[in-house]
Amino acid sequence: MKPIISTIPLKQLASGDILYLQVYKFTGNQTGKKAYIQANLHGAEISGNAVIHHLIKFLMTLDNSQLIGEILLVPVCNPEGVNMRSHQFSSGRYNSYDGKDWNRIFWDYEKEDIDLEAFAKSQINLTEIEIQNNYRQQILDSFHQQSEKINSPSSVPFYKYYRYQLQSLCLDADYLIDLHSSTNQSLDYFYCFHGREESAKLFLLDYGILMGDGEYDGDAFDEAFLKPWLALERSLKKLGKAIQFDIESWTLELGSGMKMNPESVEKGIRGVKNYLANKGMLKIPEFPLAETASHHINLISRKGMKSYYAPVGGMIQNRVEPGRVVKQNQRIYQILNFNKNRELPKVIDIFAETDGVILDNSTNHSVNQGDFVLGIISKNN
Repeated sequence: MKPIISTIPLKQLASGDILYLQVYKFTGNQTGKKAYIQANLHGAEISGNAVIHHLIKFLMTLDNSQLIGEILLVPVCNPEGVNMRSHQFSSGRYNSYDGKDWNRIFWDYEKEDIDLEAFAKSQINLTEIEIQNNYRQQILDSFHQQSEKINSPSSVPFYKYYRYQLQSLCLDADYLIDLHSSTNQSLDYFYCFHGREESAKLFLLDYGILMGDGEYDGDAFDEAFLKPWLALERSLKKLGKAIQFDIESWTLELGSGMKMNPESVEKGIRGVKNYLANKGMLKIPEFPLAETASHHINLISRKGMKSYYAPVGGMIQNRVEPGRVVKQNQRIYQILNFNKNRELPKVIDIFAETDGVILDNSTNHSVNQGDFVLGIISKNN
């Protein structure tokens, strides 16, 4: 099975050079669901590109009968962020022009001037698939109204053009997978929305962050995709029509920034294959994996994430590594502090406020006061 490969002009630079997106589209000989998978939205978070590379090679070994539906794959989905450098450090988390986080810019249909309650009432006697088709069409119609402003003489800031190009590829999908890595040194984990916990185990990762209602604003890529559907589900439920649409979005955090960690890449490959096989999109040997049903996830509420910031400036030493279990009042790191008070340097011990697991560590061991040092997820949450 060969993909249809298309390039999308994204941005012309002052030099005349053009940045492009490249999309790999695989289509089975049977109609079905659409899955959208992208990687490297933040410039330093590169491991998802290796996952997509493997998936492209793997899908090319299949015949059309083994894919039900359609899969779109977009590696290096943010070429501007990927190319940013400061000496040997790859940043690219923020747009250098306007300071915006590349994953906090996306269009959320729920924020448009819509009467969701009225729409839900108008659909109350329809089937689930009819409601889904009608709502999706409304989302797409509203979304594409942006093109008039984009093509006007005054145009729009680049981030609005960029999000339009990226979201136009995925808003008609059923499953969205956004492959990230931590900006820091980190465990492998994922973000899960309330109500989608049963599907979470399909990725076979050990840790997940559960985002409950009201704990996200819709500006992130995965949030902007799923948030309107969660809102419709709530509106229908209030009217006595309980529906959970087979529409899901996920952010997988695969290892650490600026690294292609082989173990993290392998977990991503296995998890995505298992997810798509369980969803009936892939008919492939050995998948779905038998261990899926018994797989246990440490699913922690977003409120259970605790970040630690440096109380003074200095150098980090003896820090507990990601994945280690810590107890309340256990020392988790030290700061070697060079004061300017005509005193000798001193070592300051920092202790855990609660029991938990170290999720991530800052890449830089040199910190100013208030810099992020490490994150802990509570085991008791």
